[in-house]
Amino acid sequence: MRQRQRGAARRRVAGERAERSGICYAEMGADYAEVLERLRDERLIRRYVLRFPDDPSYDALCRAMSGGRVEEAFLAAHTLKGITQSLGFGGLCTSASALTEALRNGVRAEADRLLQSVTADYRRIVDSILRFQGEDGVGGTAEDIQAARNSGMDNTSQSRWT
Repeated sequence: MRQRQRGAARRRVAGERAERSGICYAEMGADYAEVLERLRDERLIRRYVLRFPDDPSYDALCRAMSGGRVEEAFLAAHTLKGITQSLGFGGLCTSASALTEALRNGVRAEADRLLQSVTADYRRIVDSILRFQGEDGVGGTAEDIQAARNSGMDNTSQSRWT
């Protein structure tokens, strides 16, 4: 009897977690059902989504763009595009893809403009993820993460990820 109750409780918690994940994806303008259908494991999706703010691709892209290192910026944009495509972050994937192509073709003025779009999309995604994490007592914004990284006091990866 207790085993059945525990199983039912686990299923209920998993269902609630999946519902919160769906809400987070909707807030990001993404399709959770599509990602779940493709990846088939809510825990796997959650794990990678929660790790996304710590992925170095966006920071590498910004550093390379500010330093005029087009090839390095291209590689970072291409990596960001791939990650966001896998996670179903449609808007960010689209803007990162456009930036990747501008960098591939050496159109620096367009790349600078597109970086603004990538930044806006990235912040919207990260802010949504951090609000989602805030339900578990951890929160913040993309600006908080960037400020911590810039100050050298980045502890954003400590004890948050499951």
